[in-house]
Amino acid sequence: MKTSRKLFCLTPLGALLAAAPAFATNGYFPDGYGMKSAGMGGAATALAQDSYGGANNPGSMVWAGSRLDVGGTWFKPVRDAERTGSAMPTLNGKVNSGREDFLIPEFGYNSMVSKDMSLGVSVYGNGGMNTSYPQGNFNCGAGPSNILCGSGSLGVNLIQLIVAPTVAYKFTPQNSVGASLLLGYQRFSMQGIQSFDNAPGFPPFTGAPGSVTNRGDDTATGAGVRVGYQGHFGNTFSIGAAYSSKVGMSKFDKYKGLFAGGGGFDIPANYNVGVAVKPMADLTLAMDYGRILYSGVPAVGNQSLPVAPLGASNGPGFGWKDINVLKLGLAWNMNADLTLRVGYNRGDNPVTPSNVTFNILAPGVTTVHYTAGFSYATAKDSEVTGALMYAPRVTVTGPSLFNGFMGGAAGNETIGMRQSSLGLAYSRKF
Repeated sequence: MKTSRKLFCLTPLGALLAAAPAFATNGYFPDGYGMKSAGMGGAATALAQDSYGGANNPGSMVWAGSRLDVGGTWFKPVRDAERTGSAMPTLNGKVNSGREDFLIPEFGYNSMVSKDMSLGVSVYGNGGMNTSYPQGNFNCGAGPSNILCGSGSLGVNLIQLIVAPTVAYKFTPQNSVGASLLLGYQRFSMQGIQSFDNAPGFPPFTGAPGSVTNRGDDTATGAGVRVGYQGHFGNTFSIGAAYSSKVGMSKFDKYKGLFAGGGGFDIPANYNVGVAVKPMADLTLAMDYGRILYSGVPAVGNQSLPVAPLGASNGPGFGWKDINVLKLGLAWNMNADLTLRVGYNRGDNPVTPSNVTFNILAPGVTTVHYTAGFSYATAKDSEVTGALMYAPRVTVTGPSLFNGFMGGAAGNETIGMRQSSLGLAYSRKF
């Protein structure tokens, strides 16, 4: 009863902590959940370092012990978009997104209800579709416009929050399974794409005019499930695997003329497997492989080239492909109080050249991420953890979508992004 009451009280707190804009680096999924994972390139599937099993591997929670983890990360994505080669000089130009500094909270709690069972909650977010471009000096033929031929500033804001109550159980002394209920909340807004809202001089892009842009915030809720397994073989070797179903979300009714399926925007299914080894008592090496199934969400995976109106079941999307992600991490226990970490994360680029125009709004093109981190014990049962990440600039160039009704005269567009982050967390064991 005491554990249930604690979970009930802490879950709303975690929801409030995570309700800030969340960015990411593997498409729009974070490169790692939890500060320790973040310092190791995101590798976490075969480890039990904290209470973020609801995001990484539910089966790990029963090995993590009773604990509280809370922290925050300063995240800085630098994004830009440029059009060149247009026969109309006023279509050419470059703009930079003005939103570059974000604070991303994290929260987790776990309680051992017996030596073989734990109950906990992980609160985490996805994001990355958050941009704000100034109007700039563009002109699409009907007066001043932004780079996508709409009026005013251009941008999108998507926040995905997951609250994941988790149960884990050791069915043998070496093996465990776990399950998390994924309770999803989304908030979305779009502005500045009037050209896709059946504006004069443009094709009839949408089947629901008036429900495409500048409608303010809309919200959606939904649910899914994540399941996981973790096995420990002695003190030197562990393995893990986890699978998350697609989180089915209610529709963004205010934007039913934008997203395929009348405003649908589910959270894609994903899975990961991992291994961790300890070649020496003070050294841990970990490797994860993951795959994110963006193509299973029409609003994200459908190609941008219009074959049906925006908002239709087969309407245009961002054209993101499924991606593979490799995560490598090393942790060195330098002494009884200090642990140092380094990591490497490499994911496929989900954005292809033929889909660049829509992805001016969400240039999730980064691929390689270098990470480092530490943990320092401040007392017997508490510690602080820090993590640093740097992702070099990546660009994608492709033909403008506007070429289709400008006789090929719209030229090419290039989107680019680089990222850095710095985080700090506090953990306490009970």
